[in-house]
This record gives sequence, C-alpha cells and structure tokens, in this order.
Amino acid sequence: MRRSADLFRPNCFLVRFCSAQSAATAVEFALVASAFIAMLIAIFETILFLFAQQILQNAAVSAGRLMMTGQVQQSNLTQSQFAAQVCPFVSMVFNCSNLMINVQSYSNFSSASTAAPTLTYNSNGTVSNTWAYSPGSSGQVMVVQLIYQWSILTGPFGYMLPNLGNGSTEMRGVTAFRVEPQ
Repeated sequence: MRRSADLFRPNCFLVRFCSAQSAATAVEFALVASAFIAMLIAIFETILFLFAQQILQNAAVSAGRLMMTGQVQQSNLTQSQFAAQVCPFVSMVFNCSNLMINVQSYSNFSSASTAAPTLTYNSNGTVSNTWAYSPGSSGQVMVVQLIYQWSILTGPFGYMLPNLGNGSTEMRGVTAFRVEPQ
C-alpha cells in the first residue's frame, strides 16, 4: 500500500502521468483527427478537380477536331449548335448550360492567343461575357477554349486555387490547331 506522502513527490506524480495509458488513444486521435480529415478532403477535392480538368481538356481537343477536319465549317454550325456538339463530351461531369465556349481564328500561330479571357460579371454575379465564335476556314489557325466555373470548398484546398470571389475557380480546356485544307 502506498503512503500518501509518496503521491505528492514530484518524481512519482510525473512518472505515473507519463506512464498512464487509459484513454491515450482517444486523446491522440482527437489531436490528429481534424488535420487528418482536412487532408482527406483536400486529397479528394484535388482528385475530383484534376479529373474534371482532364475531361474539359479532352473535350476541347475533341471539339477542336470537329473544326480542324472542317465538319463545323461545312455544316455551318452556329455557336449554340456547336455547343450542343460539345455537350456530350462534358455532360458526365459538367452542367452544359454553364459551359462557356470561346472560338477564335487567326492567320498564323504567332498571332494566336491562348490567354485566359477576363471574366466580367453582371449585377447578379453571373458571367456576362460575349464569347467569340469564329469557326475559321481552310488553312487558318484556330484556338478553342472551353471555360467552366468550378465550385470549390473553402476548406484546405479552396485556399490553393484562385478564387473568383463567388466560391468558384476558373477551369479551362484549350487547344490550338490549323484547319486542314478542304
């Protein structure tokens, strides 16, 4: 049996405190859980973002192929008809009504611009840009940009992406090519 004087000796109390194992796992988990869950959310959101970005890029290449081979020019597709052609490429991940399509033609590659367009917003907070649609002709250089505002979480990954101020980031798929001779 321990004497009460032993319990108050500094070394004895410290040794007992350090060697106590009851509820230690729960306390350690509580200390680590929030960081672990935040990291898991960041990993899953990164994977989803990269997956969606790849789908958008593949859709831009496929849409560009329609123009490069002259199918869009021969069919005289309007901008809305072209958007309807592009929609099946992205509909599994994106809302087609929120997809913005910018198509421009140039005389050569050195004058072609693949820079991100500046988004302008109306009073409702929606994008109010008028997007170019110039399907070009044989031998011209074309740049097709598919732009989408991807919603982001304000958690750990949300701070890594540029925020447009409305809880989303700009995702783009871009392709540049020369239209084949007809």
